[in-house]
Amino acid sequence: MATSKKQRIGIIVIAVVMAVGTVGSFFVMILANNNSMADQKKTQEQNEKLQKEYQKQMAEMEKQQKEEAEKLSAQYYDEFKQYGTLPEAFDATKVKSLETEDLKAGDGQEISDDARYRAYYIGWNSEGKVFDGSIEGDRLKLPIEGGPGLIEGWVQGVKGMKIGGVRVISIPGDLAKGLAPSADIKEGAPLKFVVMAIPPAADAEKTE
Repeated sequence: MATSKKQRIGIIVIAVVMAVGTVGSFFVMILANNNSMADQKKTQEQNEKLQKEYQKQMAEMEKQQKEEAEKLSAQYYDEFKQYGTLPEAFDATKVKSLETEDLKAGDGQEISDDARYRAYYIGWNSEGKVFDGSIEGDRLKLPIEGGPGLIEGWVQGVKGMKIGGVRVISIPGDLAKGLAPSADIKEGAPLKFVVMAIPPAADAEKTE
């Protein structure tokens, strides 16, 4: 059946509308894709910026820690190095309770549960093997921060000593838990530490 002129015009109009709609959808998809890529690029740039800032901050912190370690080492190395000869074998069966021995009385704040302090130390096992410590060649590492995050035997063992003091702590196995087991640290085995307590960072800055 032949189509009238009006019908042909109607068909053409419908075809044009459909074509325009298809092309429009295509351009919308392209625009959305471009926007998505732009967002991804922006996010990537932001992540790279944050990563660079983090790396910069870490480098600055490491630099400050190194400078602090060198300054404190110059101040305390000669005094603390003498305790490097203390580690020797001991009878593990005799370390049944926490014991302390003060080698030097401090003259600063007394260490309690909430007291802030830093410490140089040497730790050894019953065979006299040093498993960790602050002495590194002819210098001292950065001192550790004292507090409840350390093993229970240490936390209890430093109570009552004063800043500036040096103490040997004999720790029974049940209070030595928390250190990562290794060839030199056996689970449930007693340990010994010699600890020198020094002022926390804020107090050290005040005295300079």
